[in-house]
Amino acid sequence: MSSRHPSLRVAVLLLGMLLGTSAALAQAPQASGGFELVALGVNGGLDDGNLSSYLVRAKGDTRYLALDAGSVLPGIGRALEHGAFADAGPSGAETPRGQVFRDLIAGYFISHAHLDHVQGLLIAATDDTGHKPIYGLPPTLDTLSRDYFNWTAWPNFADRGPAPALGRYRLTEAVPGQWFNIPGTSLSASVYPLWHDRLTSSMVLVRSGDAYFAYFGDTGPDALSGGQHRLADIWQVLAPLVRAHALKGMLIEASFPNDLPDAQLFGHLTPAWLQRELDALAAAAGGQAPLKGLPVLIGHIKPTLQAGRDPRALIARQLQDGNHLGVRFLLPEQGESLQMP
Repeated sequence: MSSRHPSLRVAVLLLGMLLGTSAALAQAPQASGGFELVALGVNGGLDDGNLSSYLVRAKGDTRYLALDAGSVLPGIGRALEHGAFADAGPSGAETPRGQVFRDLIAGYFISHAHLDHVQGLLIAATDDTGHKPIYGLPPTLDTLSRDYFNWTAWPNFADRGPAPALGRYRLTEAVPGQWFNIPGTSLSASVYPLWHDRLTSSMVLVRSGDAYFAYFGDTGPDALSGGQHRLADIWQVLAPLVRAHALKGMLIEASFPNDLPDAQLFGHLTPAWLQRELDALAAAAGGQAPLKGLPVLIGHIKPTLQAGRDPRALIARQLQDGNHLGVRFLLPEQGESLQMP
Protein backbone atom coordinates (compact mmCIF):
# COMPACT_ATOMS: atom_id res chain seq x y z
CA MET A 1 0.00 0.00 0.00
CA SER A 2 1.45 3.37 -0.95
CA SER A 3 2.89 5.59 1.80
CA ARG A 4 1.25 8.50 -0.04
CA HIS A 5 -2.10 7.53 1.52
CA PRO A 6 -1.44 7.46 5.31
CA SER A 7 -5.09 8.06 6.18
CA LEU A 8 -6.06 4.93 4.23
CA ARG A 9 -3.42 2.89 6.03
CA VAL A 10 -4.66 4.14 9.43
CA ALA A 11 -8.26 3.32 8.48
CA VAL A 12 -7.32 -0.20 7.42
CA LEU A 13 -5.33 -0.74 10.62
CA LEU A 14 -8.16 0.55 12.81
CA LEU A 15 -10.69 -1.63 10.99
CA GLY A 16 -8.45 -4.64 11.60
CA MET A 17 -8.20 -3.76 15.28
CA LEU A 18 -11.95 -3.42 15.63
CA LEU A 19 -12.69 -6.61 13.74
CA GLY A 20 -10.06 -8.47 15.75
CA THR A 21 -11.55 -7.32 19.03
CA SER A 22 -15.10 -8.11 17.92
CA ALA A 23 -14.01 -11.58 16.84
CA ALA A 24 -12.23 -12.09 20.12
CA LEU A 25 -15.37 -11.17 22.04
CA ALA A 26 -17.42 -13.57 19.93
CA GLN A 27 -14.95 -16.45 20.25
CA ALA A 28 -13.92 -16.00 23.89
CA PRO A 29 -15.07 -18.82 26.17
CA GLN A 30 -17.74 -17.78 28.61
CA ALA A 31 -15.71 -17.90 31.80
CA SER A 32 -15.51 -15.56 34.78
CA GLY A 33 -11.91 -14.68 33.90
CA GLY A 34 -10.10 -12.12 35.97
CA PHE A 35 -6.49 -11.28 36.72
CA GLU A 36 -3.87 -10.95 39.41
CA LEU A 37 -1.36 -8.12 39.04
CA VAL A 38 1.88 -7.90 41.03
CA ALA A 39 3.72 -4.57 41.03
CA LEU A 40 7.48 -5.14 40.77
CA GLY A 41 8.26 -1.49 40.09
CA VAL A 42 6.02 1.57 39.86
CA ASN A 43 8.18 4.67 39.36
CA GLY A 44 9.20 6.41 36.18
CA GLY A 45 12.80 7.28 36.94
CA LEU A 46 15.55 8.04 39.47
CA ASP A 47 14.87 5.08 41.80
CA ASP A 48 16.66 2.27 39.96
CA GLY A 49 15.27 -0.42 42.27
CA ASN A 50 11.65 0.58 41.65
CA LEU A 51 11.12 1.12 37.91
CA SER A 52 8.19 0.16 35.69
CA SER A 53 7.56 -3.59 35.87
CA TYR A 54 4.50 -5.70 36.61
CA LEU A 55 3.46 -9.33 36.47
CA VAL A 56 -0.01 -10.36 35.33
CA ARG A 57 -1.64 -13.76 35.25
CA ALA A 58 -5.08 -15.17 34.71
CA LYS A 59 -7.02 -16.50 37.66
CA GLY A 60 -6.11 -20.16 38.00
CA ASP A 61 -2.76 -19.85 36.20
CA THR A 62 0.59 -20.49 37.85
CA ARG A 63 2.83 -18.48 35.52
CA TYR A 64 2.87 -14.78 34.73
CA LEU A 65 3.46 -12.48 31.77
CA ALA A 66 5.84 -9.66 32.70
CA LEU A 67 4.71 -6.20 31.63
CA ASP A 68 7.92 -4.24 31.15
CA ALA A 69 11.02 -4.98 33.19
CA GLY A 70 12.56 -1.86 34.71
CA SER A 71 13.14 -3.51 38.09
CA VAL A 72 12.63 -7.26 38.27
CA LEU A 73 14.53 -9.01 41.08
CA PRO A 74 14.22 -6.12 43.59
CA GLY A 75 10.48 -6.06 42.90
CA ILE A 76 10.14 -9.82 43.31
CA GLY A 77 11.88 -9.48 46.66
CA ARG A 78 9.46 -6.78 47.80
CA ALA A 79 6.47 -8.77 46.57
CA LEU A 80 7.64 -11.83 48.52
CA GLU A 81 7.86 -9.67 51.63
CA HIS A 82 4.23 -8.68 51.02
CA GLY A 83 3.10 -12.31 50.77
CA ALA A 84 2.91 -12.67 46.99
CA PHE A 85 3.54 -15.99 45.20
CA ALA A 86 2.25 -18.00 48.17
CA ASP A 87 0.96 -20.69 45.82
CA ALA A 88 4.36 -21.29 44.23
CA GLY A 89 5.19 -24.32 46.35
CA PRO A 90 8.63 -25.44 47.58
CA SER A 91 11.50 -23.74 45.79
CA GLY A 92 13.91 -26.68 45.89
CA ALA A 93 17.46 -25.64 45.03
CA GLU A 94 16.48 -22.08 44.10
CA THR A 95 15.91 -19.12 46.34
CA PRO A 96 12.31 -17.87 46.40
CA ARG A 97 13.35 -14.94 44.20
CA GLY A 98 15.08 -17.31 41.83
CA GLN A 99 12.04 -19.56 41.59
CA VAL A 100 9.73 -16.68 40.69
CA PHE A 101 12.20 -15.17 38.24
CA ARG A 102 13.20 -18.38 36.50
CA ASP A 103 10.09 -20.53 36.72
CA LEU A 104 7.01 -18.32 37.16
CA ILE A 105 7.68 -15.69 34.48
CA ALA A 106 6.58 -17.24 31.20
CA GLY A 107 7.64 -14.32 29.03
CA TYR A 108 7.98 -10.55 28.77
CA PHE A 109 6.07 -7.79 27.03
CA ILE A 110 8.29 -4.75 26.51
CA SER A 111 6.35 -1.60 25.63
CA HIS A 112 9.44 0.30 24.47
CA ALA A 113 13.16 0.06 25.01
CA HIS A 114 13.87 2.97 27.34
CA LEU A 115 16.16 1.89 30.17
CA ASP A 116 13.57 2.38 32.91
CA HIS A 117 11.50 -0.32 31.18
CA VAL A 118 14.22 -2.90 30.39
CA GLN A 119 17.01 -2.47 32.93
CA GLY A 120 15.86 -5.25 35.26
CA LEU A 121 15.58 -7.78 32.44
CA LEU A 122 19.04 -6.94 31.12
CA ILE A 123 20.79 -7.12 34.47
CA ALA A 124 19.16 -10.39 35.52
CA ALA A 125 19.47 -12.08 32.12
CA THR A 126 22.79 -13.60 33.20
CA ASP A 127 20.93 -15.88 35.61
CA ASP A 128 17.69 -16.61 33.78
CA THR A 129 16.92 -19.99 32.25
CA GLY A 130 15.05 -21.37 29.27
CA HIS A 131 14.19 -19.68 25.99
CA LYS A 132 11.57 -17.17 27.08
CA PRO A 133 9.74 -14.99 24.56
CA ILE A 134 10.08 -11.22 24.65
CA TYR A 135 7.05 -9.72 22.89
CA GLY A 136 7.10 -6.26 21.38
CA LEU A 137 6.69 -4.18 18.28
CA PRO A 138 9.54 -4.50 15.75
CA PRO A 139 11.19 -1.12 16.60
CA THR A 140 11.36 -2.08 20.28
CA LEU A 141 12.91 -5.48 19.59
CA ASP A 142 15.32 -3.97 17.07
CA THR A 143 16.56 -1.59 19.78
CA LEU A 144 16.97 -4.43 22.28
CA SER A 145 19.03 -6.36 19.77
CA ARG A 146 21.06 -3.50 18.32
CA ASP A 147 21.76 -1.40 21.42
CA TYR A 148 21.74 -3.86 24.34
CA PHE A 149 22.15 -7.50 23.30
CA ASN A 150 25.20 -6.74 21.16
CA TRP A 151 28.22 -8.03 23.13
CA THR A 152 29.24 -4.42 23.79
CA ALA A 153 26.58 -3.04 26.10
CA TRP A 154 25.67 -6.57 27.28
CA PRO A 155 26.09 -10.20 26.17
CA ASN A 156 23.71 -11.27 23.43
CA PHE A 157 21.13 -13.30 25.31
CA ALA A 158 18.70 -12.96 22.37
CA ASP A 159 18.16 -15.32 19.47
CA ARG A 160 19.40 -12.90 16.81
CA GLY A 161 22.10 -10.32 16.39
CA PRO A 162 25.89 -10.53 16.88
CA ALA A 163 27.25 -14.05 17.25
CA PRO A 164 27.09 -15.98 19.37
CA ALA A 165 23.37 -15.45 19.90
CA LEU A 166 22.79 -17.33 23.16
CA GLY A 167 19.04 -17.70 22.62
CA ARG A 168 17.96 -17.29 26.21
CA TYR A 169 15.25 -14.94 24.94
CA ARG A 170 13.24 -15.21 21.73
CA LEU A 171 12.54 -11.77 20.30
CA THR A 172 8.95 -12.23 19.15
CA GLU A 173 7.48 -9.50 16.96
CA ALA A 174 3.86 -8.58 17.54
CA VAL A 175 1.70 -7.43 14.62
CA PRO A 176 -0.55 -4.55 15.76
CA GLY A 177 -4.07 -5.74 16.39
CA GLN A 178 -3.35 -9.46 15.94
CA TRP A 179 -3.97 -11.86 18.83
CA PHE A 180 -1.36 -14.39 19.95
CA ASN A 181 -1.18 -16.90 22.78
CA ILE A 182 1.29 -16.73 25.69
CA PRO A 183 2.73 -20.27 26.00
CA GLY A 184 2.71 -21.64 29.53
CA THR A 185 -0.34 -19.56 30.44
CA SER A 186 -4.01 -19.32 29.48
CA LEU A 187 -3.50 -15.70 28.39
CA SER A 188 -3.67 -14.31 24.90
CA ALA A 189 -2.61 -10.79 23.94
CA SER A 190 -2.73 -8.12 21.28
CA VAL A 191 -0.42 -5.09 20.94
CA TYR A 192 -1.17 -1.56 19.73
CA PRO A 193 1.23 1.34 19.04
CA LEU A 194 1.40 4.47 21.21
CA TRP A 195 2.95 7.88 20.69
CA HIS A 196 5.83 8.63 23.07
CA ASP A 197 7.59 11.73 21.84
CA ARG A 198 10.38 10.58 19.49
CA LEU A 199 9.71 6.88 19.53
CA THR A 200 6.87 4.38 19.33
CA SER A 201 5.70 2.89 22.62
CA SER A 202 2.89 0.33 22.88
CA MET A 203 -0.09 -0.99 24.82
CA VAL A 204 -0.83 -4.67 25.34
CA LEU A 205 -4.39 -5.94 25.77
CA VAL A 206 -4.41 -9.30 27.55
CA ARG A 207 -7.36 -11.68 27.60
CA SER A 208 -8.44 -14.48 29.89
CA GLY A 209 -11.74 -16.03 28.91
CA ASP A 210 -14.12 -13.10 28.51
CA ALA A 211 -12.03 -10.79 30.72
CA TYR A 212 -9.53 -8.20 29.45
CA PHE A 213 -6.81 -6.02 30.97
CA ALA A 214 -4.99 -3.16 29.22
CA TYR A 215 -1.41 -2.20 30.06
CA PHE A 216 -0.09 1.03 28.56
CA GLY A 217 3.57 1.80 28.14
CA ASP A 218 4.64 5.43 28.28
CA THR A 219 2.41 7.70 26.23
CA GLY A 220 1.47 11.31 25.78
CA PRO A 221 -1.90 12.82 24.87
CA ASP A 222 -3.12 12.77 21.30
CA ALA A 223 -3.43 16.56 21.30
CA LEU A 224 0.36 16.91 21.57
CA SER A 225 1.25 14.04 19.22
CA GLY A 226 1.34 15.94 15.95
CA GLY A 227 -1.79 14.26 14.65
CA GLN A 228 -1.01 10.59 15.30
CA HIS A 229 -4.22 9.87 17.32
CA ARG A 230 -2.87 6.61 18.71
CA LEU A 231 -4.95 6.80 21.89
CA ALA A 232 -8.09 7.62 19.91
CA ASP A 233 -7.59 4.42 17.93
CA ILE A 234 -7.14 2.43 21.13
CA TRP A 235 -10.26 3.91 22.71
CA GLN A 236 -12.21 2.56 19.74
CA VAL A 237 -10.78 -0.90 20.48
CA LEU A 238 -11.53 -0.72 24.22
CA ALA A 239 -14.97 0.91 23.98
CA PRO A 240 -16.95 -2.30 23.28
CA LEU A 241 -15.11 -4.02 26.13
CA VAL A 242 -16.00 -1.17 28.49
CA ARG A 243 -19.66 -1.31 27.45
CA ALA A 244 -19.71 -5.06 28.06
CA HIS A 245 -17.92 -4.64 31.42
CA ALA A 246 -15.33 -7.06 30.05
CA LEU A 247 -12.41 -4.69 30.64
CA LYS A 248 -11.45 -5.52 34.23
CA GLY A 249 -8.90 -2.75 34.52
CA MET A 250 -6.25 -0.71 32.83
CA LEU A 251 -2.83 0.52 33.89
CA ILE A 252 -1.71 3.82 32.40
CA GLU A 253 0.77 6.49 33.30
CA ALA A 254 0.45 9.91 34.92
CA SER A 255 4.10 10.85 35.09
CA PHE A 256 3.93 14.47 36.25
CA PRO A 257 1.59 16.77 38.20
CA ASN A 258 -0.53 19.25 36.31
CA ASP A 259 1.81 22.22 36.79
CA LEU A 260 4.44 20.89 34.39
CA PRO A 261 4.27 22.80 31.08
CA ASP A 262 3.25 20.79 28.02
CA ALA A 263 6.59 21.56 26.35
CA GLN A 264 8.35 19.61 29.12
CA LEU A 265 6.17 16.47 29.06
CA PHE A 266 8.16 14.71 26.29
CA GLY A 267 5.40 12.22 25.52
CA HIS A 268 3.94 11.72 29.00
CA LEU A 269 0.61 12.35 30.71
CA THR A 270 -0.49 14.50 33.64
CA PRO A 271 -3.71 13.91 35.60
CA ALA A 272 -5.44 16.63 33.56
CA TRP A 273 -4.36 15.12 30.24
CA LEU A 274 -5.33 11.64 31.42
CA GLN A 275 -8.79 12.90 32.39
CA ARG A 276 -9.21 14.32 28.87
CA GLU A 277 -8.22 11.00 27.34
CA LEU A 278 -10.61 9.09 29.62
CA ASP A 279 -13.34 11.49 28.49
CA ALA A 280 -12.53 10.42 24.93
CA LEU A 281 -12.87 6.77 25.98
CA ALA A 282 -16.24 7.56 27.59
CA ALA A 283 -17.40 9.24 24.39
CA ALA A 284 -16.37 6.17 22.38
CA ALA A 285 -18.15 3.91 24.88
CA GLY A 286 -21.40 5.83 24.65
CA GLY A 287 -21.24 7.91 27.82
CA GLN A 288 -19.88 8.10 31.34
CA ALA A 289 -21.92 5.27 32.85
CA PRO A 290 -19.89 2.33 31.42
CA LEU A 291 -16.70 3.71 33.01
CA LYS A 292 -18.10 4.08 36.51
CA GLY A 293 -16.09 1.90 38.90
CA LEU A 294 -13.52 0.89 36.25
CA PRO A 295 -10.15 0.28 37.95
CA VAL A 296 -7.61 2.69 36.43
CA LEU A 297 -4.18 1.91 37.85
CA ILE A 298 -1.60 4.68 37.69
CA GLY A 299 2.08 4.02 37.07
CA HIS A 300 5.30 5.71 35.97
CA ILE A 301 5.09 8.59 38.45
CA LYS A 302 8.36 10.49 38.28
CA PRO A 303 10.08 11.04 41.65
CA THR A 304 11.63 14.44 42.33
CA LEU A 305 14.77 15.78 43.96
CA GLN A 306 12.91 18.95 44.94
CA ALA A 307 12.58 19.34 48.70
CA GLY A 308 9.06 19.46 50.10
CA ARG A 309 7.37 18.16 46.96
CA ASP A 310 5.61 14.76 46.84
CA PRO A 311 4.59 14.05 43.21
CA ARG A 312 2.79 10.84 44.14
CA ALA A 313 0.53 12.53 46.70
CA LEU A 314 -0.01 15.52 44.41
CA ILE A 315 -0.95 13.34 41.42
CA ALA A 316 -3.29 11.22 43.56
CA ARG A 317 -5.10 14.33 44.76
CA GLN A 318 -5.35 15.83 41.28
CA LEU A 319 -6.75 12.60 39.88
CA GLN A 320 -9.46 12.45 42.52
CA ASP A 321 -10.31 16.13 42.22
CA GLY A 322 -10.96 15.70 38.49
CA ASN A 323 -12.67 12.31 38.67
CA HIS A 324 -16.07 13.22 37.25
CA LEU A 325 -16.32 9.82 35.49
CA GLY A 326 -16.34 7.86 38.74
CA VAL A 327 -13.48 5.51 37.80
CA ARG A 328 -11.45 3.86 40.58
CA PHE A 329 -8.00 5.41 40.51
CA LEU A 330 -5.44 3.14 42.17
CA LEU A 331 -1.75 3.87 42.70
CA PRO A 332 -0.04 0.51 43.33
CA GLU A 333 2.96 0.35 45.64
CA GLN A 334 5.99 -1.78 44.85
CA GLY A 335 5.39 -5.35 45.99
CA GLU A 336 1.59 -4.97 46.11
CA SER A 337 -0.70 -7.60 44.55
CA LEU A 338 -4.06 -6.57 43.13
CA GLN A 339 -6.98 -8.77 42.19
CA MET A 340 -9.20 -7.79 39.28
CA PRO A 341 -12.13 -10.23 39.20
